Amino acid sequence: MKILTQWLRAFIPSLPSDLTDRQLADDLTLRGIAVEGVHDLGLASSGHSNGHLFEMDITTNRVDAMNHYGIAREAATVYNLPLAPLLAESHSASSSAAQSFPVRIDPAARHLCGRFTAQVLRNVTIAPSTGRIADHFNLLGQKLISNAVDASNFTLLGMGHPTHAFDLDKIEGGIIVRLAQPGEKLRLLDGTERTLEPDDLVIADERKALSLAGVMGGFDSMITANTKNILVEAAWFDPATIRRSSRRHLLHTDASHRFERGADFNAAPVANALVSAYILQHGGRAEGALIDIIDPESASRTAARPPISLSVEQVQRHLGTTLDDTPGHSALNADLILQYLTALGCTLEPTSPANFSVRLPSWRLDLEREIDLIEEIARVFSYNRFANTLPTAMPVLAHPTAAAEAAVRTRLLALGFSEAVSSTFASPSDACLFAPVIPAIPMENPLSEEASLLRPSLLPGMATMLAHNLNRDVRTVRLFEQGQTFTGTTSAVIETPTLALGLTASTARATALHNAQHAPVFELKGVIESLLSLFTLPGGPKALTFSTDLLPPWIEPSCGASALLNGAALAHFGELAAAPSQERKLRQPIFLAHLDLATLYALPLRKVTARDLSRFQSVERDFSFTLPEATQWHQIASALHALALPELQSLEPVEVYRDPKKNPGVYSLLLRTVFQSHDRTLRDDELTAWSARIIDTVTALGGILRG
Repeated sequence: MKILTQWLRAFIPSLPSDLTDRQLADDLTLRGIAVEGVHDLGLASSGHSNGHLFEMDITTNRVDAMNHYGIAREAATVYNLPLAPLLAESHSASSSAAQSFPVRIDPAARHLCGRFTAQVLRNVTIAPSTGRIADHFNLLGQKLISNAVDASNFTLLGMGHPTHAFDLDKIEGGIIVRLAQPGEKLRLLDGTERTLEPDDLVIADERKALSLAGVMGGFDSMITANTKNILVEAAWFDPATIRRSSRRHLLHTDASHRFERGADFNAAPVANALVSAYILQHGGRAEGALIDIIDPESASRTAARPPISLSVEQVQRHLGTTLDDTPGHSALNADLILQYLTALGCTLEPTSPANFSVRLPSWRLDLEREIDLIEEIARVFSYNRFANTLPTAMPVLAHPTAAAEAAVRTRLLALGFSEAVSSTFASPSDACLFAPVIPAIPMENPLSEEASLLRPSLLPGMATMLAHNLNRDVRTVRLFEQGQTFTGTTSAVIETPTLALGLTASTARATALHNAQHAPVFELKGVIESLLSLFTLPGGPKALTFSTDLLPPWIEPSCGASALLNGAALAHFGELAAAPSQERKLRQPIFLAHLDLATLYALPLRKVTARDLSRFQSVERDFSFTLPEATQWHQIASALHALALPELQSLEPVEVYRDPKKNPGVYSLLLRTVFQSHDRTLRDDELTAWSARIIDTVTALGGILRG
């Protein structure tokens, strides 16, 4: 929105001349009336400065500030200066008029048109605009049309209320504000013909619709160079009705922009008088008094809302300490509150020394509660004048699982995964695949069939995100999501914290323990083991085991496993099965994991301890075994850890070799161990004894030591 500073200064005559426009812009911005650009307009032909043009960004709830007078009101409040009245000049009606022009609101539309004003002007002169209107329009880049049309646009820019001028001689009978007839046609000012719907509000005469109320005027009653008599209209329309018509007919106009956000109920007669006065400057006369029809119910919802109680103590409690406070006294006292709110248009009546009854201005429909008034006081006072203190009445408590969530997140990020967020909804087919035994909760009003259920699993969203990356040629992806899954019924929804992991890679490296095809599965296994190492497991490390039995249907057979905590399933992980993979048109295999965080978060986090690195030399010992094919690495590792050798720092399978033709049913394992003490140099006899125990342990599992 464009605002002229010279127009603003005309509304605040006592604004100091040494207050620069840039300082004015800064002061307004600090009060929430954002000035995004300040442009110098140079000098006028008279040699005087044209001031500056402000590029404003006004939030949608502040329709009252979408005009010059509204911005001037804000500036006058900031500087505690008087604001000039809008009606600096007016017109007088002709005394020869015997009766008013007939205007009525249809009973079915009375709640949609809460106020309607009309003024008849006779013997007007249609001519190009001159003077202040032409000067301001040129500076704003606004197109000049004629004095009658420009008067309406000038009033909109000046005070923010839309108006419209009809050619009176093209009106048959009187004015009727009514709902459109089904299939009724209306040709608008832009030349297009619209087919109206029964809930479109129109301004009509006795025979036809003249304009789409609050949106755009009609072509057949527009002002032309031949117009001699004019009917000036200014009204208040129901915001929801204007919004529906504007959206339905794809017409977003300056008028609809204001009306659908809640126009000022009391502004209609003022706007009508201003437009009439601007038109009559070129000649003509007003006939009859201003016609003003009011719906009391609409007035009670807008201009005559009940007052709000405001406590000075609550203002000080909510806003806290300011930089202007003195010992024992807050700068936000009753006098300052009275000054600010009165300048903003409120009417305050003291109900006690520290309480007010506040009657709200008709142009501030966004003010509804005491806290809204407190926010206004803070805004005008300026947020940068408050001290940086924390509230004492609202202690902040960490969520019971916050530390565990942070630990899991930090570990996954360290492992190379990126956090992602997916949709809370799922389709019936995905719910059946990824959570077949969990009752899914249907939505009463779903957005689509693909989003008709609350998600019983995070895996559909994870699969979708992996597919999204693959479809954009991102071939290596590692994602995780911590989120809630939903079970139960619509009347009793149960939320469960869950973790989903997803990875895919165009090339996977084989290791000593597995081939390239199964590498991602074992990577997920390692991630799960790493996550569980953050917690103190009941029963120690032995409590975590893995099984390939009874895998869920979304896992490809022989390409997945389940993680068991003391025999109970904690997680499932593996390659997505072929059928759903083909259905999603995945370009390469994806691997998923689903982990129950509720069970994990019930466990205490392990206390992190650190100790000095040993200054004594470590010793490596390699062992070569032949083992039966059925002997798995976790059996070997568990058995060796059970020896509880404090000097055994690590053990690692360096090489695994299979030759089914020469040695069927067995494989060769090169096992590397590292011994180190923190308090002494190791002796040969100790190493020999520990090596013998390792050989005996692996031999007991079916291993044969190779020479």
